[in-house]
Amino acid sequence: MENVGSVTVIGGGVAGIQAALELAKLGMLVYLVEEKPSIGGRIIELNCSSCQLEVPMDCSICPVIPKMVECHNHSNIRLLTKTHVTGFSGAVGNFVLSVLKQPRFVHEDRCTGCGACAEKCPVEVFDAFNMVQGKKKAIYFPVPQAFPQIPVIDKENCVHFRNGNCKKCSEVCPTHAIDFSDEDMKIGIESDAVVLATGLSLYDPAAIREYGYKRYKNVITILDLEQMTSIHGLTGGRVVRISDQKKPRRIAFIQCVGSRSRRTGNNFCSGVCCLYTAKDAALVKMLLPETEVYVFYIDLRVFGKGYQELLNKVRNDLGVKYIRGRPGGIWEDPKTKDLIISYENTLIRRAEKLRVDMVVLSPALLPHPSNQKLAEILGLEVDEDGFFKSPNPVASPCDTTLEGVFTCGYCRGPRGIAESATQASAAAARVAETIALTKSRRVKR
Repeated sequence: MENVGSVTVIGGGVAGIQAALELAKLGMLVYLVEEKPSIGGRIIELNCSSCQLEVPMDCSICPVIPKMVECHNHSNIRLLTKTHVTGFSGAVGNFVLSVLKQPRFVHEDRCTGCGACAEKCPVEVFDAFNMVQGKKKAIYFPVPQAFPQIPVIDKENCVHFRNGNCKKCSEVCPTHAIDFSDEDMKIGIESDAVVLATGLSLYDPAAIREYGYKRYKNVITILDLEQMTSIHGLTGGRVVRISDQKKPRRIAFIQCVGSRSRRTGNNFCSGVCCLYTAKDAALVKMLLPETEVYVFYIDLRVFGKGYQELLNKVRNDLGVKYIRGRPGGIWEDPKTKDLIISYENTLIRRAEKLRVDMVVLSPALLPHPSNQKLAEILGLEVDEDGFFKSPNPVASPCDTTLEGVFTCGYCRGPRGIAESATQASAAAARVAETIALTKSRRVKR
């Protein structure tokens, strides 16, 4: 393997998985470093809903799951979950990365993913993944589609770590995979090149107080809606109001929440919000044909094969009503828990109000917060928005300001799933080219 090369891919989302597989197929040894317990990134938090829609749009998650499995089983890929980079040195062809692998307290080579441990765990805590009404155990699977399908122990809430009086998960584990003595592991990785695929984070709409997120139960995010419509969710795939579990008669989506705004400092367009809002609006109309659906927007930006056709179908055929204007505030009726949206319809220049049962916010997609720290560790540059810089975005879009370090996916700038995968393949090609040139230089010397 030393003759072929070794590469470290940081980030296990769609772009990171695609880059890792492309490089592994070229015969390179790939270290895939992911800070979460599961690979797959944000996409595994989405509902497999597009398969149900009679609209020109591919399902997001279905093509990715086989790649996750392939990535986990590939002989040339070393998967390091719950791991983050702590140090970096060297130059192209001879990088050394220091990483810290945090414990799961579950042996990955023994666990079968049966779930017996989670069933017997007596502790229930708030589940950030399922914010609608979810709870999780102190030992849990991060998301239903998590891979590897191995649970992780929440040390802060585990009774054993708090007072040593509980070992129920260990007692019922048929393969004795639970290990409470597991500790942090420091690892050194030698690589010829590095690929950054750190992905994205979601803006927290609670910062915009006038929208009432986390204050009004019936104000949710579009990710909450994705989880609600999943058959794995607590509502069994039904769209209901959180306050009373009743079927909503009117639902309003609000786009660009926290994006394209000087107030939040996120001046850029997230690139895909118009599209995924249209997809989820179509999903609601499919599940609840009699429900009125409204979408508030600044302007509509959809580009790509079949995307304008999707928007046209949602507006013209499914009857979703688009209102041009950014709402100024949302108030809750204390008796009915209905929500009253105050806005200016900018097409007719008139202030209006709309009473709805639920509001779904489409928050801004932001560069991952780890970008800044990674940039400091690796000696890279990021732009004013937090995306990694390229010395020549046109001629060398995957390159960074350090030779031998490349980027792909959302860490470079706003883009969708398909484009992220395409750029991952391009980054893998640049890695192969760079390693070949580096080895050629050594031979000449």
